[in-house]
Amino acid sequence: MYDFPIALQLYSVRTDMEADFEGTLKKVKELGYDGVEFAGIFGKSAAEIKKICAEIGLVPISAHVPYDELLKGEETFKTYAEIGCKYIVIPWIGAEYLAGGEKNAEFIENVKKFGELANANGMKLCYHNHDFEFEKVDGEYKLDRLYNDVPAELLSTQLDTCWVNVGGENPSDYIRKYNGRIEIIHLKDFVGSKSENMYGLIGAEGKEAPKEASKFELRPVGSGVQDFPAILEASKEVGAKWVVVEQDEPSMGKNRIECAETSINYLKSIF
Repeated sequence: MYDFPIALQLYSVRTDMEADFEGTLKKVKELGYDGVEFAGIFGKSAAEIKKICAEIGLVPISAHVPYDELLKGEETFKTYAEIGCKYIVIPWIGAEYLAGGEKNAEFIENVKKFGELANANGMKLCYHNHDFEFEKVDGEYKLDRLYNDVPAELLSTQLDTCWVNVGGENPSDYIRKYNGRIEIIHLKDFVGSKSENMYGLIGAEGKEAPKEASKFELRPVGSGVQDFPAILEASKEVGAKWVVVEQDEPSMGKNRIECAETSINYLKSIF
């Protein structure tokens, strides 16, 4: 039914990566993942990472790179291009940088520069959303404002389907909305509803996880409320090239690797 290569966002297994970089990548491959999306390089050189991925048989498809690191300029982009990444992704930005914020104009100009640097190094720049981009300014979502302000040739979208849902929109509809501008899609599952402290579940600094798990809980793919057959069908329609599993914090009594295994086993069962 579906024929997507599946990557794992390595933030999902970040403590394992810190403890055993190469061993964790080998385990990810053994679970059946085709590629990985980096979230930090753990002190390794680009050449080392490229070699390790090649030996294991994992495609280093993309990387989440913090805004401050992107501001360092071309060397950052060269590093990820040398690893072999095809996409470099802005993973998170503060409200002051989004539409209506005091630093929005500065952010838009920098995103355009990042897009040019990505293109010059054989990559595409993407933006990874959360739910707060689904707040409106002048009747328009902040997320849509970003994509209106930056040309498609300089910024692609990496929709996180969990946060689209939490933000109040249908993930499948939003994937179709960005047809032609979306090549990698984040698959993330959850139960519960938006709660005050839910960002404690993604490891956000200074945030505590909800004390009542029923309020909001990230889950392995296929273990929550998301309609993944519909999401994958929409992904197929728009010509997406990769789907990426992400689970910021483990749940259901499983450790990080076990959650990654549950997610890919579910996806294999419906592919």
